[in-house]
Amino acid sequence: MKRLLIVAATVCAVAGASLWASPTGAVTPGTLVVGLVAEPTSMDPGQLTDINSMRVLSNVYDTLVQFAPGTFTLEPGLATSWSISPDGLQYTFKLRRGVVFHDGTPFDAAAVKFTYDRLLDPQHPYHDTGPFPFAPFYYGAIESTAVVDPSTVRFTLKHPFSPLLHNFTLNTGRIVSPAAVKKWGKDFASHPAGTGPFTFVSWQKNVRIVLQKNPRYWGGAPKLAQLIFRPLPDDQTRVTELLNGGVDFIVDVPPDNLAQLKKDARFQVYEAPGPHIWWVTLNTRIKPFNDVRVRQAVNYAVNKAAICRDVLKGTCTPADGPIPPAVTWAFDPQVKGYPYDPAKAKALLAEAGYPNGFSGTFWIPESGSGMQSPKIMAEAIQADLANVGVKMSIQTYEWGAYLNQYGKGLGSAEMGAMSFMLDPGDPAPMLSLVVDGAAISPKGFNSGYYDDPKVDQLLQQASTVESLSRRGALYRQASAIIARDAPWIFIDNALQTAAATRREHGFVLSPTFYLFFQGTSVQ
Repeated sequence: MKRLLIVAATVCAVAGASLWASPTGAVTPGTLVVGLVAEPTSMDPGQLTDINSMRVLSNVYDTLVQFAPGTFTLEPGLATSWSISPDGLQYTFKLRRGVVFHDGTPFDAAAVKFTYDRLLDPQHPYHDTGPFPFAPFYYGAIESTAVVDPSTVRFTLKHPFSPLLHNFTLNTGRIVSPAAVKKWGKDFASHPAGTGPFTFVSWQKNVRIVLQKNPRYWGGAPKLAQLIFRPLPDDQTRVTELLNGGVDFIVDVPPDNLAQLKKDARFQVYEAPGPHIWWVTLNTRIKPFNDVRVRQAVNYAVNKAAICRDVLKGTCTPADGPIPPAVTWAFDPQVKGYPYDPAKAKALLAEAGYPNGFSGTFWIPESGSGMQSPKIMAEAIQADLANVGVKMSIQTYEWGAYLNQYGKGLGSAEMGAMSFMLDPGDPAPMLSLVVDGAAISPKGFNSGYYDDPKVDQLLQQASTVESLSRRGALYRQASAIIARDAPWIFIDNALQTAAATRREHGFVLSPTFYLFFQGTSVQ
């Protein structure tokens, strides 16, 4: 059973400071309180599989390269410059000098090597501080990492891998303090130490995470003195806390409350298109979803436009395939997907031998970053499927438990909801994790066991050519096959939403769906 811990706006002392002093939201000067949609799962960036934890750690750790605020334009991070060899097999990075980890130890090329060796080498003495589920898919092309000199690091690849530079922006590859990992071992997941604009203070599970400013940050000390993240899984609790001053900032604004907050002069609302996809994974390994006709039928049975209009209140668009339109260079507008057509759904079911439908189990999380309003959405999907004779029993899980269960594969369950943010602005990491045959659970997040050799071949080709136009053409081919095979019910592509009190200034939504508060201030 989900346990909700709702913290009243009372005087609480953390690191000697008052966090909430009154119901009006009076707090320590320079403190921003952020309402998250779920409890983080880990403070070790290499372990992360959920965007919620990533939103916290994007403020604690840095990457070699990063995106300019509000864009998918690469710019220097911990690396000041980089070069790629003509054969695409060597990536050399010049590193910033004088950067210090939060524990006081120096950042250098050895720390970069330690970070990636820990992720990728099973024989590394600290590889057992994982698991690192996404690392093989993001960085598996790396054969070795070498220290050229203290300010230069070189990656040598097994084969050309064109998504790598963008993948270096991802949370999995955030640079960790070797000294902290060696000190804490497996407990490093609760004692993070990076080079980011905020340092870790405390984590009271299911209550709050406290960060404080890093005055020595290489990008300039942040304007905030303190960042507090509170997990508020219930949508209405999150909004109520914003309205009552318990938090200053919330993400994934419930659609029913968006208009309300826009009209209220006390608040400001942020909206932007995002590279997001929400889908229902179908278990292609067992009946009835081992039949493509049945998978296509349930796609036709679900009224995705109505979900976007009535359930999500215009905060999304119906999804037609696996690649969201925000990734413009790889999106295929020719893939038309499955418009709502219950008559066609019934005909396909009858053709496949299920004229009276069937029954099964539908897994969903109770909340979760990127999952929008999963319970209400699942109920709408359940009702649409019932209209064509498909009777699904909904089984819910707390978000962290759901990720663990889903990651093992659907097993005997027929359906499971999932979403993904294409945070590097590139389809490669997402598709390699969720549709590639090599990523069938538990090796990856291909939890419905979809396996098409042609798709695998296209994904492999797209990861080895440098030309963006050629890569886009390959992804469009793969997208068309995946849409035809329908291993998912393609539901929607979400807008990013956030809301804050007027005391917050300077925040910019990132298309990555991460949260960056270095440039944010409060009155």
